[in-house]
Amino acid sequence: MTENEGTAPRDFIRAAIEEDLKTGRFGGRVHTRFPPEPNGYLHIGHAKAICIDYGIAEDYGGKYNLRFDDTNPAKEEVEYAQSIIDDIRWLGFDVGEHNIFYASDYFEQMYQWAEVLIKKGLAYVDDLSPDEMREYRGTLTEPGKNSPYRDRSVEENLDLFGRMRAGEFPEESRVLRAKIDMASPNINLRDPVMYRILHREHYRTGDKWHIYPMYDWAHGLEDSIEGVTHSLCDLGYEDHRPLYDWFLDALGIYHPQQLEFARLNVTYTVLSKRFLLRLVNEGHVRGWDDPRMPTLRGLKRRGYTPESIVDFCDRIGIAKANSVVDIALLEHCIREELNERAPRAMAVLEPLKVIITNYPEDQVEYFDIPNHPQKPEMGTRQVPFSRVVYIEQEDFMEKPAPKYFRLAPGREVRLAGAYYITCVDVVKDAAGDIVELHCTYDPESRGGATPDGRKVKGTIHWVSAAHALDTEVRMYDYLFTKEDPGDVPEGQDFMANLNPESLVIMAGAKVEPGLAGTKPGDRYQFMRKGYFCTDPDTTEEKLVFNLTVSLRDSWAKAQQQ
Repeated sequence: MTENEGTAPRDFIRAAIEEDLKTGRFGGRVHTRFPPEPNGYLHIGHAKAICIDYGIAEDYGGKYNLRFDDTNPAKEEVEYAQSIIDDIRWLGFDVGEHNIFYASDYFEQMYQWAEVLIKKGLAYVDDLSPDEMREYRGTLTEPGKNSPYRDRSVEENLDLFGRMRAGEFPEESRVLRAKIDMASPNINLRDPVMYRILHREHYRTGDKWHIYPMYDWAHGLEDSIEGVTHSLCDLGYEDHRPLYDWFLDALGIYHPQQLEFARLNVTYTVLSKRFLLRLVNEGHVRGWDDPRMPTLRGLKRRGYTPESIVDFCDRIGIAKANSVVDIALLEHCIREELNERAPRAMAVLEPLKVIITNYPEDQVEYFDIPNHPQKPEMGTRQVPFSRVVYIEQEDFMEKPAPKYFRLAPGREVRLAGAYYITCVDVVKDAAGDIVELHCTYDPESRGGATPDGRKVKGTIHWVSAAHALDTEVRMYDYLFTKEDPGDVPEGQDFMANLNPESLVIMAGAKVEPGLAGTKPGDRYQFMRKGYFCTDPDTTEEKLVFNLTVSLRDSWAKAQQQ
């Protein structure tokens, strides 16, 4: 019994699958696949497709394949293939030798099937140049016209196709095309290209092949060979489905069902692999794993967990119409998870020195501070306190504005978990800039309690200057300034909307000493600042933290309105 049995399907894909299970189509099997091209790193849009492909198969006790669509040797690399395997495993899905496949393993079978279509008079070798082919193809409103090479004999086509395979002809001199209908209202059916000549070495097959299959030709054949039942694609392939069906029917081979769903679009983000490659190659980001990138590598480095990404994909669901998802929902998912599991720590990003003048100069005491205020099981940590501490610059205002309850001249505040202090003097340099504060503390207020029961409105965090660790904190904002990065004046492209403040480095930050043993990937809530993740750039000499997400949850607030 599946988890969906007895209840209404969650979406139209599951509804279609359940109907197939009722009728016995595909013998009661459910078998899906995720077919990436190994020419880049996976991004959050791919995560949605993976969750759909693999999640649906798991729901119905079925199978799923990771199949590399490695049909373009000009762009594909082993590095990308391995990164895809690693990222899918990181998301939590089972990927191993039993369910990893490669289109390149099917090249011989595809070639033989192409010869079958040639013998049936349904494919031909065309000598038109790429420009001529575009001209002959027609437009959305005008039909195309037949190539002068369309009526070559079967024998001539077989001979030329074999010589293409042998590498006798230069690139772009010839292609193999399907013979369908140059007047079809669906441009994809106007004699589409099945093979092109590429004299490139393939990362798996070497120089064995000089012709490589086009995706529309290869896609359905791969699904058929692997026994896929439901070929789940984004809406961009909806107009290609008639071609998917035509090839399989023309060959008379096992025929899976193609179903299309809306692809993921997220505000303040681009998910085009071509655009992401530009960001990397032009140096706008530090690489594919830059925490500002929507790649899974970037999200991981920023501190996102696989659970939060899967949760996000589950919340947005499966739809038939394209839409744009507010990035605040993704932030809400990681914030909600880290609020539960991230230990707390104190970090001062823009330090201001505070000297507590009536505190003994050589004294150090320790406070037991909970690692999580709502989870006693996470224990406590000992945080040192001494005469000189650092607070945030923004936690002091010489002339406080209305409703400003933090430190100011003559005002008392609470140092979180420690003592009440009162500012008694402001020390400035020759330029008039504040360099340090002098304060007094109330020895009776240890831990925040006072004998007279008085309360203060302001509580601020701090670190002991004598024990603080020097830290670099990288504050990240959206990579683009507009919700729709493609919204630019005529003549410009999306680069015009790059956010110059997407990365701000706080090189002089200080953190409490308990973070000395932190490892890359460790996550914390820096009290009153946000959630942060230890960056791989961290060394024994210098800690580096990335802002994962702020504490402010605009998505949750919007849902309450």
